Amino acid sequence: MKGKHLGILVGAAVVIAGGLAACGTTSKSTNQSGQLAAKQVVNLSTKSEVTTLDVSKAADSVSLTQLYHTQEGLYRLGKKEKLINAMATKTTVSKDGKRYVFKLRGNNHWNDGKPVTAKDFVYSWRRTVNPKTASEYAYLMAGIKNYSQVQSGKLAPSQLGVKAQGTKTLVVTLSKPVAYFKLLLAFPTFFPQEQSVVEKYGSSYGHSSAQTAYDGPFVMKNWQGTNQSWKLVKNTKFWDKSAITLKQLNFQVVADASTGLNLFQKKELDATTLDGTQVANLKNNSELKTFVGGTTYYMQMNQKKVKALKNLKVRRALSLAIDKQQLAKSVLRDGSKAPLGFVSQNLTQNPKTKKDFATDAYVKSGVTYDLPQAKQLMKAGLKETGTKKLTVTLMADDTSVTKTVAQYIQAELQKLPNVKVTINSLPYKTRLSRSNSGNFDLVLSSWGADFADPINFLSLMSTGNTNNNGGFSDAQYDRDVKKSENQDANNPTARYQDLVNAEKRLMTKQGVIPLYQPATAEMWNAKVSGYVWNPAGMSRGYQWMKVEK
Repeated sequence: MKGKHLGILVGAAVVIAGGLAACGTTSKSTNQSGQLAAKQVVNLSTKSEVTTLDVSKAADSVSLTQLYHTQEGLYRLGKKEKLINAMATKTTVSKDGKRYVFKLRGNNHWNDGKPVTAKDFVYSWRRTVNPKTASEYAYLMAGIKNYSQVQSGKLAPSQLGVKAQGTKTLVVTLSKPVAYFKLLLAFPTFFPQEQSVVEKYGSSYGHSSAQTAYDGPFVMKNWQGTNQSWKLVKNTKFWDKSAITLKQLNFQVVADASTGLNLFQKKELDATTLDGTQVANLKNNSELKTFVGGTTYYMQMNQKKVKALKNLKVRRALSLAIDKQQLAKSVLRDGSKAPLGFVSQNLTQNPKTKKDFATDAYVKSGVTYDLPQAKQLMKAGLKETGTKKLTVTLMADDTSVTKTVAQYIQAELQKLPNVKVTINSLPYKTRLSRSNSGNFDLVLSSWGADFADPINFLSLMSTGNTNNNGGFSDAQYDRDVKKSENQDANNPTARYQDLVNAEKRLMTKQGVIPLYQPATAEMWNAKVSGYVWNPAGMSRGYQWMKVEK
């Protein structure tokens, strides 16, 4: 979900859903009965409230997760990012990779009984891209023909490269090939909307469960806009309702990990997320499951503001001084992993060898720990820049986990000669605003993939990208990224190598300092099975869950 900034996404994530960007492994269920319980109801928690059920405007993890289970798009994500046909029954792609023709099923309906058609997709996408809508996720549609002109107001939304041919054919034209386009289509931003319902409620659309249209596995009930609890009820109008075993999903806001664990132990919750201390205490419990996310926490260094940070030796010294293994295992203690690079592990594979991208692109010097070498490099780097002492402020979010990470990094960096680090912990929105404006020395950032492709990370560090707050700029890096998006876009092998080259270049030049790949540690009722966890986009699918005896 908005991989852009995990403070929006993970910080507000559905507790059991982790973040919007995550992949991982689970321990096997201890329950092997295979027999269904009479009561098919599951109780889950979230860390925050739903903000909207408007497909065009949802940008937080909780809202997007609810939409993913109450709406039906062209595809859904199965295990290991496998695309499953949803509304799409057949997809045809032109040789140049620019034209997609989707044949749609005719047996899905909105909850008011009206059929879902190709026109519902056209209306939805045009509404999202319309600048008047102010959609935070409209950028996901950037590859569609005329997107930029529509966003800038130069063309009407009707000129967007999407049209309906009758009720069952959707035609999409791209401005250039987008290798990961199908993966995007499983994200709620690309789901259809019922125009008559949107227009009926106007500015109130999506502000309550009653002011929303549904065409997915479940219908939301009992949400008035600010509730701390709500429920999803099986949708009797859904085309594939026979595949949905659950009758109801109950959600409640539980912000505190201790409260969540207490409710789980009292069997009032079927799942809850743990903190590092709880994980250590429950590490041998068979109901504990760990999901390592497709997210990277990293440190940006402001090369525009701090003269010394322009020096490669200084940047490398800062990275080498931080023991990422110790950070993950001894500080966080929640199953998080030391990174192999900027792009998270388990995100995508080599198209030929099936080797993990992070392994193919691994540059040891970019993420390893070597304090003696770090000290030497820092001395040399400061001398080259004419700087006697590096005095910097480390900016971070004021969450308990991030504060802990910041304190650890401060202690590590101050082992270096002539380095002084102070911490500035701020509310997320304030920190983000200052990051975006370049008002920092060092800043702790995070990114979770919106879709399972390395470009989701690597585009961020291109020269001039709005998320490249540290001002990293390298011509070779930019060329590799551009090649992957242009001349090699239709050549999977060549494109993959472009991205590997870009990642290696980023780490060789220490454009950022990867810190850890976060994990979500959760307790799960052994009687609940069938949930799906994925590395990117909508991390978890609840629709196939069931309760066993």
